[in-house]
Amino acid sequence: MQNQDYDYIIIGSGFGGSVSALRLAEKGYKVLVIEKGKWYKKDDFPKSNWNLKKWLWAPKLRWHGIMKMSFFRHISVISGVGVGGGSLVYANTLPVPKKDFFETGSWKNLEDWENELKPHYKTALKMLGANKTPVLFDGDLALKELAENIGRSNKFSPTNVAVYFGEPNKKVPDPYFNGRGPERTGCNYCGGCMTGCRHGAKNTLDKNYLYLAQQLGVEILAENEVVDVVPVQINGGNSYEVYYQSSTKLIKRKKKSTAKGVIFSGGVLGTIKLLLQLKNSSLPNISNQIGEDIRTNNESLISITHLKGKKDLSKGVAIGSILDTDKDSHLEICRYSSGSGFWKWTHLPYTTGKIPILNILKIIYNFFKTPRTYIKLYFVKDWAKRTATLLFMQTLDSKIKFKKNKIGVLSSRITSGKKPRVYIPRASELAKKYAKIIDGRATVFALEPLAGIPSTAHILGGAVMGEDRTKGVIDKNNRVFGYQNMFVIDGAMISANPGVNPSLSITAIAERAMEKIPMKK
Repeated sequence: MQNQDYDYIIIGSGFGGSVSALRLAEKGYKVLVIEKGKWYKKDDFPKSNWNLKKWLWAPKLRWHGIMKMSFFRHISVISGVGVGGGSLVYANTLPVPKKDFFETGSWKNLEDWENELKPHYKTALKMLGANKTPVLFDGDLALKELAENIGRSNKFSPTNVAVYFGEPNKKVPDPYFNGRGPERTGCNYCGGCMTGCRHGAKNTLDKNYLYLAQQLGVEILAENEVVDVVPVQINGGNSYEVYYQSSTKLIKRKKKSTAKGVIFSGGVLGTIKLLLQLKNSSLPNISNQIGEDIRTNNESLISITHLKGKKDLSKGVAIGSILDTDKDSHLEICRYSSGSGFWKWTHLPYTTGKIPILNILKIIYNFFKTPRTYIKLYFVKDWAKRTATLLFMQTLDSKIKFKKNKIGVLSSRITSGKKPRVYIPRASELAKKYAKIIDGRATVFALEPLAGIPSTAHILGGAVMGEDRTKGVIDKNNRVFGYQNMFVIDGAMISANPGVNPSLSITAIAERAMEKIPMKK
């Protein structure tokens, strides 16, 4: 007979895992968080995205950065890695979705979600230190002009972002948690949010939820990846053995900890990959719906490079403004800091066709038609300073499925509806108008025109809510069907298309799930 090492083990330290860690600790539980990425302090982040070793996560290359790129047949995915998960690399934006999000998808009849989540959105905004962007810069002002041009100036606004503005570069004691949090530094609008904030202005999870959780005794084990979760009986009760090993060392030695409960919070790619693996071994009762209902925000990422004039499109926070282009769609301007031009060499000129071979022919034809313009695109001085990336998102649904193929690798399949699209006419139309405003040319990630594979930074679903195990993987309180004290609390739980950046919604739903767990006796 033995006792558990912990009350709860949380797999992943992103928005769901961080909320869970703090709220469980406040209720008296002993908690361990296991994170496969590294601890990054502000001085550890790369100065630009040319420092691939610190920016990208590719352990086989000995790169242990904060952003991971994953490629599937139907989608390319950008996700975050490290203590704080996606908060390290995301663009800070915290919008509340429109009504459709709460009334569609597999969760629609389980609760009155819009009203149920209202207090939790409020808590999440406070905890994440949300503020309206106080200053608009060249990229945002061009979006504002676009809004006026299409007759929707009243639908343009600064973003609500997780950034401490204060006075630029000025350090102050914790302004959020009555002195219990770390000191902060006022934002200097360098645009470096998505390579990791080197100034201490970005309200990443290690500065709020995780920071406060550690003060209550939560242990955070970085650079380790969970490989197995095994149900066991300890003192006559249901518990779990959690096995993990180093994610950064060449020599892997498996270790074990036990807990009464387990929370999967590794993001869609981490959680779904692990649960698909465990369904075939130690957790066979996982619903057959695992891996189903994978969504994106049906988005398009188009970069517009300013070839003439002196606009500085790198200035500002990562996303400083948003435009509701119609009832189903949104447009935001993304930026990187001056000097971060790595993306340039992964882009090809934007084409509007659906057939890859025709896109290639168009690119070749246009190059010989205007060679000087194309050469300027790739040899422009300081690409990030000259480039704004348009992030177009829709609430319209398209779904895929993740499963393990014959050799055990995660792969994508089309299920219901249309597959995620590369060419979205409305996005193309808006990109042309924006390019005209800043006198720029459009490019996109090369896999889009070459292979017809769209990109997303918002992969969602795969372990969605349902009224029973035939309709979902978890119930309305995030409990996994078929197991006690097991939860999924991350982007995999998102059961409809929010149509906007999902971090705030993940945080709010996590807050609600933790509210349902009683105080430790």
